[in-house]
Amino acid sequence: MSNQTLQHDEAVELLCQLECAIQKAVLRARNADHDRELAGVATVTSADTIYAIDHLCEDVILKWFAQHWPAQCPVELVMEGLEDRPAVTFPEETALADTVYKCIMDPIDGTRNMMFDKRSAWVLAGLAPQRFEANTLQDVEVAVMTELPISRQTLADQICAVKGQGIRATRDDLVTGQSTPVSYRPSQATEVRHAFGTVSRFFPDGMTLLAQLEETFWRHVGGDAPGGNPVVFNDQYISTGGQFYEVLAGHDRFIADLRPLAFTKLGLPQLLVCHPYDVAAALVLTEAGCVLEQPDGSPLDCPLDTVSPVNWVAYANPALAERLRPILQQTIAEVLSD
Repeated sequence: MSNQTLQHDEAVELLCQLECAIQKAVLRARNADHDRELAGVATVTSADTIYAIDHLCEDVILKWFAQHWPAQCPVELVMEGLEDRPAVTFPEETALADTVYKCIMDPIDGTRNMMFDKRSAWVLAGLAPQRFEANTLQDVEVAVMTELPISRQTLADQICAVKGQGIRATRDDLVTGQSTPVSYRPSQATEVRHAFGTVSRFFPDGMTLLAQLEETFWRHVGGDAPGGNPVVFNDQYISTGGQFYEVLAGHDRFIADLRPLAFTKLGLPQLLVCHPYDVAAALVLTEAGCVLEQPDGSPLDCPLDTVSPVNWVAYANPALAERLRPILQQTIAEVLSD
């Protein structure tokens, strides 16, 4: 059988079905996990700490690909937890050289939120034409992100993006099974005063330096504001997909994850940082008209692997990016330069 390519709508449907299967499995297991066994540490890899709930997702994903991925469109799967294996391809035992797609996934982005039932986690996936080691995030042509809600939440969003074609989304009622279209309105404001803007600092490592950077940044932004800072609220959502959603939904106007830069400055290992699978659904944000870029202002890009550290900055709209970008770059030079 000769290899074929997928139409974009076919690829979207496949990723949506995959992420719905993960959602169902995770929510079912969470609701049955009375002893919190899913929160246990299973292993630690070069990419991240892997919890028992992550292993559950891995099994679901591998089984789904084996049963449902079109045999005529061979794919390589890139995902945390698979680092120590040879290339994982479907149909199984397909030679890597024969694959035509690469799918990068984060089965649960925001695992800690899910484990402690604090806030939604997200399933993230991006699909790119196969270019092997040359693949980067900019190759992703289709992306899907699906919400994993907390136990007292019965609605969950699923958002799809196709490069050059915008986004579409549904809000699913997990009780009735009904889905309704939903639209998002990223903020069009040109300032962050009295709104949400955040520099990510989720863990003790690097927290002081990143807080110093954020305070300096807002002081520069505020200029003559009382106290030297504008009134800006901070929201540490421990999920890159969740942070993307907050910008997309108009809740947040600016978010920067600069942990790799800060850790380099401090001489810390690049473990508790953003990785390429965390930004697998970046296309959703850019197709919605938001700005997602590297700290130097170039489009966000990285290898499609599980270990590369990723710095990223999100602005709700281009006008806000034009205003804040030079101030952020000035602040990075002041605080994080050697």
